[in-house]
Amino acid sequence: MEKFKFIAEYELRASPKVLFPYISTASGLSQWFASRVNVMPNHVYDFYWDNESHLARQVSIRQNKSVRFEFMNGSDGSHPDSNYIDFRVDVSELTQSTFLRVTDYSNNSDTDDLKSLWNGLIEKLKEIVGS
Repeated sequence: MEKFKFIAEYELRASPKVLFPYISTASGLSQWFASRVNVMPNHVYDFYWDNESHLARQVSIRQNKSVRFEFMNGSDGSHPDSNYIDFRVDVSELTQSTFLRVTDYSNNSDTDDLKSLWNGLIEKLKEIVGS
C-alpha cells in the first residue's frame, strides 16, 4: 500500500522546554497522544490506541527540538514498516511564537480524517500545556 505524508503546523503558547517532554516521553505522550505508552528496551515505545498495541522505535531525538518514532511490524517489533511520526518544535525569531510541526507518514491518505485527528490531539495538548 502506498504511503502518504501529512504535515501540519500548530502554534502553541508554551516554550520548547515546557512542550518537549509532552512529545518525547512516555508519561507526556500518554496524556494526549495515546491512551497508554510504555517504554521498552532499545528505545522502543509501546503505544496503545483502541486497546491495540503499536510498537515504535524512537529513532532520533534532539533536546527541545525534535523526536521521531518509526513504527514496527511483527509481534516483537523487529521489522520497521516505514510508517513514522515526527514532532519538530520551532520558534519564530520574529514573533517568538512556538510551533509544533507534525509529520505523519502512514497508509492513511484521507487528508480530512488526518486533519480532524491531529486537530483533536493538538487541542488536548494545548489544554495540558495551557496554550
